[in-house]
Amino acid sequence: MEEQGGKPRRSASVGPAGPTRPTKPASSSADKSKAVRRKRGGHRIVTAIGHRVNALGYLPKWFLLASVIGVIAGLGASLFYECLSLSTSFFLGFLAGYHPPTPAGEGGLTGSLSYLRAWAIPLVVTLGALLSGILVFKLAPEAEGHGTDAAIDAVHHDPRGIRLRVVFVKIIASALTIGSGGSGGREGPTAQISAGFGSLLARALDLPPTDGRIAVSVGIGSGIGAIFGAPLGGALIAAEIVYRNDFEYEALLPGALASIVAFAIFGAFFGYMPLFSVPGGYHFDHPSQLIWFAVIGILAGGIGILYSRSFYGMVSFVHKWPISPMLRPALGGLGVGLTALALPEVLGTGYGWVQKGISNQLLHTPLILVLLLPLARILATSFSIGTGGSGGVFGPGMVIGAFTGLAVWRVLEPIAPGVGHSPAPYVIIGMMAVFGGISRAPIAVMIMVGQMTGSMGAIAPAMVAVAISWFIVSHFDDSIYRSQLHSRDDAAHALTQFGLHLLAYLRVSSIATTPLLVLDETTTVDTAYEELTRADLPGAPVVNGNSQYLGTIDTQALAEVIDHPEDMTIKAFVNYEVLSVPEAAWLDVGLEALTKAEKHWVTVTNSGGKVVGILSIGDLVAGYRRVLEQNIGETSQITDTIVAYQEIVGANSVIASKRVAEAGLPLGCIIATLSRNNELIFVNGQSEIRPGDIISILVTKTKLDEVRMMVT
Repeated sequence: MEEQGGKPRRSASVGPAGPTRPTKPASSSADKSKAVRRKRGGHRIVTAIGHRVNALGYLPKWFLLASVIGVIAGLGASLFYECLSLSTSFFLGFLAGYHPPTPAGEGGLTGSLSYLRAWAIPLVVTLGALLSGILVFKLAPEAEGHGTDAAIDAVHHDPRGIRLRVVFVKIIASALTIGSGGSGGREGPTAQISAGFGSLLARALDLPPTDGRIAVSVGIGSGIGAIFGAPLGGALIAAEIVYRNDFEYEALLPGALASIVAFAIFGAFFGYMPLFSVPGGYHFDHPSQLIWFAVIGILAGGIGILYSRSFYGMVSFVHKWPISPMLRPALGGLGVGLTALALPEVLGTGYGWVQKGISNQLLHTPLILVLLLPLARILATSFSIGTGGSGGVFGPGMVIGAFTGLAVWRVLEPIAPGVGHSPAPYVIIGMMAVFGGISRAPIAVMIMVGQMTGSMGAIAPAMVAVAISWFIVSHFDDSIYRSQLHSRDDAAHALTQFGLHLLAYLRVSSIATTPLLVLDETTTVDTAYEELTRADLPGAPVVNGNSQYLGTIDTQALAEVIDHPEDMTIKAFVNYEVLSVPEAAWLDVGLEALTKAEKHWVTVTNSGGKVVGILSIGDLVAGYRRVLEQNIGETSQITDTIVAYQEIVGANSVIASKRVAEAGLPLGCIIATLSRNNELIFVNGQSEIRPGDIISILVTKTKLDEVRMMVT
């Protein structure tokens, strides 16, 4: 079967027979000309700044960039915090007559003892979710769900591609979702705000791909560090949260600077107190408690996995609902509102209830309800964010952990020796263990919770619980952030950095082709199979009624469907796990998508999620060859000390007619690829280098002249 894809897309043009336009006054043309000149002048200024920034060394460059990102992160966190406060006051306070408790760092208000208008709670939560859904799916569908995962995805796939519109939509939509009572965290929106600005810097200043990824990572960490008042934790988040089993060490120093700047600005508006207060503080002085902390660790690993799988189970489930995506969050909001009638602890961020748990103000809450709180919060977060609502999963994860620790203390305190009379250490360590494990960022979360509670002394005993939780979650290879890669070796940029490095400089849109067939999800099985076989295709992208990409359908899967009703549609057979590639993404993103999809093609979508093309393996190789030929004799920067050099092997070259292992290049040089007779060759030690080959070599800057003489 042929690969999905047709002739390259061409931009439409209007010929002489096209519609005529009314003649504009001369002044209008002059104004337009001035506007164009101003725009070009501004572009030249930004380009000049970009050249100067890129010419700086590592430390001065990141001192400048991280400081700017930190300023925006601090201001963005402040703006979102204020929007959320106003939204909460209006929806829950004014409309529903309910005031949730607040943590000590935000006033320590006790909150309403009961609902003034209980009947209004489900309606208010549903209304906020409905408004959020309409806003997101009308203006920026990529703002759906939790923002941190979207920002992590941008780090790996398209660090320059976060639209500014997404940032503003995320602020308003998240304030509507959480402020009306939806179970979500504040960190997702703030992470996406500052990550979006990091992405803007990468675009405007034309930062190299590596620097673009660092800028977005630093944005994530500084935004989270600011909103939680935990700058050191934010710095570590920037480096740890993008991988499951690795560390982005290049983001650590810039992340530290950006986080402290963001924290300073946010604190100037709202104070520098820790978010939570621990009465009397906490000092570890009972080694026997390590046994009970280990119990928390075991439970935390299981609770974390339950949280992740429940959340993503809801995500998969709602995609099968036969309703408009913008209405799904409203149904989730209704579920949260009904749950809140019995358990008000599921409303909003839940941080006030964590403070009550730390302060032992939930002592008289029935034990059965305390045991249900972690499960109820998991359910509420899945309803709120898993259905497409806007918010974070970081905050709810820590609240779930706090309730888990509180439940362990309530069960053990009357019956077990050495437990202690304060629930505070159990609540704090529960927060660290549950989310430190399921986020796959144990060190960062421990430090962050320690700063949030002013209880850095809890970190040492918490290591037992967090290590056990992390081990359990790692064993099942789970994470609440599905966009994380396992390690730097799995990153698309790492693969291309030491092989197809020039893919990071070519857009997917420049080589994508028009799809031969796109199927609507309402197409019947028989019709879809007939069209696929007629076109001789192995599969096709599937869209909804709004022409937005849903997933793919395989011809073989339909061929195996027997004894089915004539009106059965393909909806049940769509593979929703196959991701699309943004048309504005770089081609290294396309390479990773092709690898993950395990197909010869992937779907290309625009910013609105609509199918605009197909990228095949043949397209990718042809595109790489084209850019390789265009860069003959040129170098492209890979790191501060390494460049990629492309050249035609000369007839008298000292490496011509030799095998790669015998080429004798200077120590540290790597031959990445050879291009010969329209064929791209991935080399090994036995590959022969011939005169006329286009060779691509990774070389240190100090050895570049020597390598150039050997090749030519």
